[in-house]
Amino acid sequence: MKINFSTLHYTSIYQIYGPDHQRITQLTFHSKNAEPSSVFFAIKGENHDGHLYIEDAIQNGAVAVIAARDDLTQSLANRYPDCTFVLVDDVRKAMASFSKEYYDAADEKLRTVGVTGTNGKTTVAAYVRSLLSLLGLPTGSIGTTGIWSSKKRIPYKKSTPTTPESLDLHRIFNDLVDAGDKGVAMEVSSIALDQKRVDGIDFDVAIHTNISPEHLEYHHTFEHYKACKMKLFDQAKAAVVNVDDEMGLELKRSLNNRVVTYSLDQHAEADLIATDINNQVNGTAFNLVSHGETYDVFVPVFADYNVANVLSAIGTALFLGYSLPEIICVLPRLESPEGRFQVISGPNRETVILDYAHTPVALSRLVDEVRKLEHRKLIVMIAGIGIRDFEKMPKMAKAIEGRADEVIVTVDHPGYHEPSVIVDKVMTGFSNPNAPNIHRTYTRREGVLKSLQLGSEHDIILLTSGCINGAQMVKGKEIPHSDEDLIEMHYHLSS
Repeated sequence: MKINFSTLHYTSIYQIYGPDHQRITQLTFHSKNAEPSSVFFAIKGENHDGHLYIEDAIQNGAVAVIAARDDLTQSLANRYPDCTFVLVDDVRKAMASFSKEYYDAADEKLRTVGVTGTNGKTTVAAYVRSLLSLLGLPTGSIGTTGIWSSKKRIPYKKSTPTTPESLDLHRIFNDLVDAGDKGVAMEVSSIALDQKRVDGIDFDVAIHTNISPEHLEYHHTFEHYKACKMKLFDQAKAAVVNVDDEMGLELKRSLNNRVVTYSLDQHAEADLIATDINNQVNGTAFNLVSHGETYDVFVPVFADYNVANVLSAIGTALFLGYSLPEIICVLPRLESPEGRFQVISGPNRETVILDYAHTPVALSRLVDEVRKLEHRKLIVMIAGIGIRDFEKMPKMAKAIEGRADEVIVTVDHPGYHEPSVIVDKVMTGFSNPNAPNIHRTYTRREGVLKSLQLGSEHDIILLTSGCINGAQMVKGKEIPHSDEDLIEMHYHLSS
């Protein structure tokens, strides 16, 4: 594609050094991934500043650079006169705008659903993907469990754990359009909103699940975290919000007729209310009350909070033109995401449940639901996540203390931290960290195996926390890891 940089739609271009035109075949924000005829975006991340790698990108073949430092671009333009240097006010905003243009506004060819909230984003995105596809609108999803078309997982090395960088997002949208999909449901994190990864996307529906303190290692204050989440609703045509939550009530008041509300409280003023929830062996039955009408519903999901997540998917389908009878008819075939209340039966009649609840609120809700199930002993593994807020770690201990027969403390994604430091921080949340039923482990692998070893007949083994993308992040490297593979190996060796 031949690009005329002087006619780009991005408005805040201060200066162009070098040729106006270049033939472009690739976009990248990693200098090591630059190749001949690529554009390099010098974005500033949490650990690295792309401006320091501009020359590396040029050496690898980049013919254009989008940057925000005038002193540097002028100097490099003199050294590389055949390369185009575009000076902008904000490289991230420019990358979002340029990427959308490069991929021919693929997002506008899809019905777009953005999901934000502290807990439930992954599950809701999966439910929306599944429900809309069942209704005849083939829909993909983007988030923690990977990139999915309406038919299958798409192999993709994501740039971030939850919401990809804008460049990757628009490439994914383009891939989904090429695969024949008509919609996409995506998790939109507070950090993604702050870093302008979804700038320029006009969402058809934005969903709010709930809010509690999270990512404070990045935002520093709860107020900033909340303000970032609110940004999603400024770029959405309609919203689906949980009015059992404080932020949901605020959104209801501010969005007026552009909102569908949902609740698990039979006395709430909401458009969709679930009552008489009955958890069964193969799923959950409940009554759906909507504007005076009551419908019998069955969905193959577990836990009251997942019923709330289903309501958000129903609200989304209503906004996209489907009727409640149509929606209710397909709900028994709804699919859940990997790693969310995923039940595995052990050979000795023990039950292993994978649920990557990684916040105190999510862990507490999960344990409430699991304790309702028949069991002899409840064994729970929790983790401190090295790439998240250290102040959250003791709260995970407080959320589980006294509520399980055995507790295994381990580490997820230690990052650049020593695992022992992370475990020590979690342990400060226990009133009696030396209790004999609290066990320390220093890798997720060790934690999973310890949990399984402690289990026996009729026990429930609950493996929680933030293992994502089939890997553990250790000192900047992705180390392959799979809980499922470990479980299979353990039971195979012990049989």
